[in-house]
Amino acid sequence: MSPHPQHDAEIPEPTAAERIGSLLTATSSVVLRAGGEQHELSTPVSVHGSRLRLRAPLDSPMTSAAAGEQDGLAVVLDLTDIAPVAVRDRVRGRLTLAGRLHLAHLADDGLSVHLRLDVAHAVLSTPYGTTAITGADLAAADPDPLARYEAGLLTHLADDHPDALAMLTRLLDPALLADRPDIRPLALDRYGLVLRLDHPHGHRDVRLVFLEPARDADEFGHRVHQLLSAAEQEPAAHLS
Repeated sequence: MSPHPQHDAEIPEPTAAERIGSLLTATSSVVLRAGGEQHELSTPVSVHGSRLRLRAPLDSPMTSAAAGEQDGLAVVLDLTDIAPVAVRDRVRGRLTLAGRLHLAHLADDGLSVHLRLDVAHAVLSTPYGTTAITGADLAAADPDPLARYEAGLLTHLADDHPDALAMLTRLLDPALLADRPDIRPLALDRYGLVLRLDHPHGHRDVRLVFLEPARDADEFGHRVHQLLSAAEQEPAAHLS
């Protein structure tokens, strides 16, 4: 598989359901809406098929509301996917998820509770389109193995390896490098790395595909080195 940018239909990338699972897995806060009110919860999210596990304070309004609904409280979960690296237009996507919230059990600390959210359907909107999935779609998808590490890996690449980013541009069509765009890492997953090409008049995102999917953070490093090795064989004129 060539690391060069390919036609969209040929580029392996996560499905919408996989991406939604990854967003949920990597987040540390969500906004829940119910009964005309919204509440922000600082909580990791555990994804178990079409069921999400959240944590909330014992005295939270959401806890009380969920406890009072035998069949679960109808809620909407909102989540914004923001690029961890500073770029123009940092919002990579917006997730809206609907389901029913149930009180699961008291947490070990005695001060918080575990809540279960049964997902009915979800909508993911990105700059490239909007996709709706069902709870069954989410249950059939696996979150990306790099989701929890993406922010750290991208900021490390941006802050500590600008030379590597410059080298990776050799894999791009030279026409994309006209006007010398600012190159920043925008996203990553097991299939590849997405670069943001920021021009004065706008920006473009380009995916570099790994030779093989990465199964963990260590393999991500190996896959990037494979791309760099391929880039070293390209003519330096691609950088001009």
